[in-house]
Amino acid sequence: MKGGTGALSAQGYKADVRNDKVLVYVNGAFVPRNEARVSIFDAGFVLGDGVWEGLRLVKGKLISLEAHLDRLFEGARAIDLDIGHDRAGVVKAIQDTLDTNSMTDGAHIRMMITRGVKSTPNQDPRFIVSGPTIVIVAEYKSPLPEAKAKGYSLFTSTFRTSNPDMFDLRLNSHSRLNLIQALIQAIHAGADEALMLDPRGFVASCNSTNFFIVRGRELWTSTSAYSFKGITQGNVIAAWRAAGGVAKECDFTLTQVYSANEAFVTGTLGGVTPVTKVDGRRIADGEPGPVTKEASDLYLRSVGAL
Repeated sequence: MKGGTGALSAQGYKADVRNDKVLVYVNGAFVPRNEARVSIFDAGFVLGDGVWEGLRLVKGKLISLEAHLDRLFEGARAIDLDIGHDRAGVVKAIQDTLDTNSMTDGAHIRMMITRGVKSTPNQDPRFIVSGPTIVIVAEYKSPLPEAKAKGYSLFTSTFRTSNPDMFDLRLNSHSRLNLIQALIQAIHAGADEALMLDPRGFVASCNSTNFFIVRGRELWTSTSAYSFKGITQGNVIAAWRAAGGVAKECDFTLTQVYSANEAFVTGTLGGVTPVTKVDGRRIADGEPGPVTKEASDLYLRSVGAL
């Protein structure tokens, strides 16, 4: 279970010594990463009470910034969390973090906002005694090249995604325990990432990425009714359709996954990454396919990264 930056997972990345000197934004101050602290009474630590966003910096541009801001503020509004900044203030905090670290390309930014410090560790938000806690971690991260070359192996977890009336996964909440449990199960099964079904038994997503299959030249992905609706997922769909291709957001089953021509996952860090095996079964010939490469190239061009 122990590992690090080199783990073959959707969150794995190449080690970069520049990250040792990164300064972390903590409530407006910049501190060395090994000195960054939040209170043990912080609502995020106590209960996972907060929202977050992950962004990618490519050639001086934050990819899909407006979409990320939309999701951040929508999530904060859903849990009645006052971020303490308007959109311009959030953008300034992110840009200040990048400027402080002299970052212009190849960075991944994690912005985490919690309800703040509580007078005692409990569930009631009325016990907050501070403003929100805002942490921004910007690091140099490049996806592992072997992931693109080899493709991921997935394992279908027994943990299901949730109904939106129970826990809406469109909300980027710090609470992710069921997704972590699914990933742990996949790791113990020898896979890289967990594939998760929705409560009805249709394919929903992976534990941290959105999942696509290729049928002929059609891209199929879930409706996201029972999973997170990824920004990269949306960009891939839009780019494929703009090029005249068919991309469906639909229900499909594991049977259709096993017989797919190709499969891949999408995420902020990795973009488009092939999937070559699901539940021990090779997808087609077990090699990354040409449609996946084409979808990746179209996506990268659409966001100005290629």
